[in-house]
Amino acid sequence: MVAPPDNDVLWARALHVKHNGSPALSGVSLGVREGEILAVGGPRGSGKTTLLQCLSGQLLPQQGEVWFNSVPVHTMGALARERLRRDRFGWIDPVPVLVPELNSWENAALPLMLRGSGRRAAKTAALEWLERLDIGDCARKRPHALLQAERQRVAIARALVPAPQVLFADEPTAPLHRADRAHVLRTLTAAARSHGITVVLATHDADTAALADRAITLLDGRRVNTVHLPPVTETEGRAACSLSV
Repeated sequence: MVAPPDNDVLWARALHVKHNGSPALSGVSLGVREGEILAVGGPRGSGKTTLLQCLSGQLLPQQGEVWFNSVPVHTMGALARERLRRDRFGWIDPVPVLVPELNSWENAALPLMLRGSGRRAAKTAALEWLERLDIGDCARKRPHALLQAERQRVAIARALVPAPQVLFADEPTAPLHRADRAHVLRTLTAAARSHGITVVLATHDADTAALADRAITLLDGRRVNTVHLPPVTETEGRAACSLSV
């Protein structure tokens, strides 16, 4: 076992994962620097969500290593990985999952209250993020009274409120209209940069990936390098994909 580079907050080597016998990741390796916003691109089914789940400790790879701050996540027990996700990581799903009995600010403040923060401090932090995401007027509404786009913004606020060291965002603007995506993504990326939060962002949208510091692409569970070639004939392709393990 070889420790990762010191400047990588996340590091993965030769990840292999199969779902029901079908490969989801086949030898994927990568490093993520502290404070970096990394976009993981690729079509649906390419392994983006599986990669984020492995990096965040939700899923243990069948083969390979995952390190966070030079600590091997892949050797941690379930409880240790759960504490890591609660205390150091944030997660945004493509479809918001909110607690129906809680209003918007309570949902956003939930991570802080679970850590033992006082209700007043948690509420103040939650309201600040709801305002920054333009849904401050929804603070007292419960999820059933919100539009889908509003629920997703509450979920994004909930992920940002505890100022995680690493934020994993799996298609975070999927439920939003195009007009809303740019604003929400600018808020998300600006918050990450101002708070020094590392972001791993899964997306199949080129405009979303363009906001990242760096992008990698997955195809059929492998990292892909796209090489642009000069045109030769009308029938020959202009780009080729090479797989890198």
